[in-house]
Amino acid sequence: MPTVAVDKAELWERLGQEFSTEDFDALCFEYGLELDEDTTEEVEEAIKKGLPAERPQLKIEIPANRYDLLCIEGIARALKVFLGKATAPQYKLAYPLGGDSKLLTVTIHPETQKIRPYFACAILRNIKFTPRSYASFIDLQDKLHQNICRRRQLVAIGTHDLDTLQEPFRYEARTPQNIKFAPLNKDTEYTAEELMTMYESDKHLSKYLHIIRDSPVYPIIYDAKDRVLSMPPIINSNHSKITLGTKNIFIDVTATDKTKLDIVVNIVATMFSEYCAEPYTVEPVKIITSTGETTISPNLTPRETIAHSSYINSCTGLGLTTDQVVPLLQKMSLEATVAAEDPMKDTINVRIPATRPDIFHECDIMEDAAIAYGFNNLPHTFPSTTTVGQPSAISKLSDIIRVEWALAGWVEVLPLTLCSLEENFSYLNHTDPKYTSTAVRIANPKTLEFQVVRTTLIPGLLKTVRENRSHALPIRIFETGDVVVKDLSRERQTRNIRHAGAVWCNKSAGFEVVHGVLDRAMKMLEVPRIGSEEYEKETGYYLKETTDPAYFPGRAATIYYRPPQVKHGVLTDLKHKVETALHAKRDVELGTLGVLHPSVLEKFDIGYPCSAVEFTLEPFKKEMQGIWTNDA
Repeated sequence: MPTVAVDKAELWERLGQEFSTEDFDALCFEYGLELDEDTTEEVEEAIKKGLPAERPQLKIEIPANRYDLLCIEGIARALKVFLGKATAPQYKLAYPLGGDSKLLTVTIHPETQKIRPYFACAILRNIKFTPRSYASFIDLQDKLHQNICRRRQLVAIGTHDLDTLQEPFRYEARTPQNIKFAPLNKDTEYTAEELMTMYESDKHLSKYLHIIRDSPVYPIIYDAKDRVLSMPPIINSNHSKITLGTKNIFIDVTATDKTKLDIVVNIVATMFSEYCAEPYTVEPVKIITSTGETTISPNLTPRETIAHSSYINSCTGLGLTTDQVVPLLQKMSLEATVAAEDPMKDTINVRIPATRPDIFHECDIMEDAAIAYGFNNLPHTFPSTTTVGQPSAISKLSDIIRVEWALAGWVEVLPLTLCSLEENFSYLNHTDPKYTSTAVRIANPKTLEFQVVRTTLIPGLLKTVRENRSHALPIRIFETGDVVVKDLSRERQTRNIRHAGAVWCNKSAGFEVVHGVLDRAMKMLEVPRIGSEEYEKETGYYLKETTDPAYFPGRAATIYYRPPQVKHGVLTDLKHKVETALHAKRDVELGTLGVLHPSVLEKFDIGYPCSAVEFTLEPFKKEMQGIWTNDA
């Protein structure tokens, strides 16, 4: 959850009273926040020692979906309404004299569809900043960028001194060679190409360059005199930078996600509209889209929905009347009235302000009512229904393997699920596309160690052996865990597969040891071994020599499993031959075992021979659930 640091004295001033740390902590808890830290004691200690110190701050943890609480303005506003010291503000659009015809206009060019297609904006008129409110304005943008904007990839915010610009504005997309301006805090003009090179070493901006670097065109915003406002999502122009003396602010928001675009522009505009000459008013802007349509931005119209006191009572265990529920919702800054058209007096008309995008459904309204009533005040009751929990089939299978291998003296390990591309593939001599094409890769990994979600357990086990080389031999470790592969047939386009794997490291290879570990696991799963003379056996597992490059040639095998099928009674000779042929078609490849190749051990920096076994547990789920089908 994001943490917001607010000036303690300023918050007390806004709330109209002072709180002890314990009382404010309790207030935060009641509202669904958490007081993380009060720096008063640290500041007092620094002052006693004669050290420079800032004013005392309160660091408050905010729920990730409450974007309206990411600044002191939003926190104070919400808590003041919650305490009954104010009513929820009514946000509205303030049109200039002359109406629509006098609105500032922004034209969106079609080329922007190639890079950041969505655009929104707003104007704050006659604003009065103080050093603290100015810092809060900048901090809110940063909090939004890191949270809902996903580090500017989905949404980017720009703020400008409107008095330094001339309307109308244009939102375009140009090749980087055709963009030139002086960026923020620079007096020299650079092309977009030069800016990309210059900011590669910048600690703050370098992490955003990848968003547009490889695009043939970059987004850019111009005024009527071809002066640049900003090149989103990288940097604003120095010409239009805002200062403490700025009176009129133009806010531009570009995005690749329309829903998040609307949320962000509304939050920035409404949170600081209280500093306008007419508080809580925002001047709209006329936007002409690339298709020629005209829209007005931002849209601060409250969303209208309904809630039912009966539903709220059923979820909370209360027996409130509709008239009692309404003030609870108003306490949470929602505009609520009893629906006059409902003769049962059960329906509540609710108007959700533009600052509350976290409310989607009636259950969210119910939650707000419960918060206002007080979670600690809700009655304690037993659930009306009882259920019996039990592990899923795949978890039960994993536990069987874990217990049995642990009883056999093997040590369970828990490596990380993410690893590097090299560790997952080339370290195992798996460079063929059949291995690499199904891997789920991390788009922007923090380090080279976390580039891909593992498709095999072996690298994690070998890294564990490497880090425990000083341990007495033999080293025998195992893991049961998920690997992940692409699966385009599923909604999330990936699939988790539960694997079991083990590695034996000793002065001798120990192929027979991992073979025995496999046999023991199958015995506990009640899966019989199929020998060469029992090929027609109805169910079981068997081994076939393989040429997997991760293993030593001639010392590796693929594990196959033959699921049970529906019995057909006595078979004729012809049917028997057909049935035997069908066996091979329905046999499932479980995994592999063998002596690891010396080149693999060298890459993992292991100086002793190792043998490994790895197989999937997924085919046994049906037997655990008793849901067998005839796959033949």
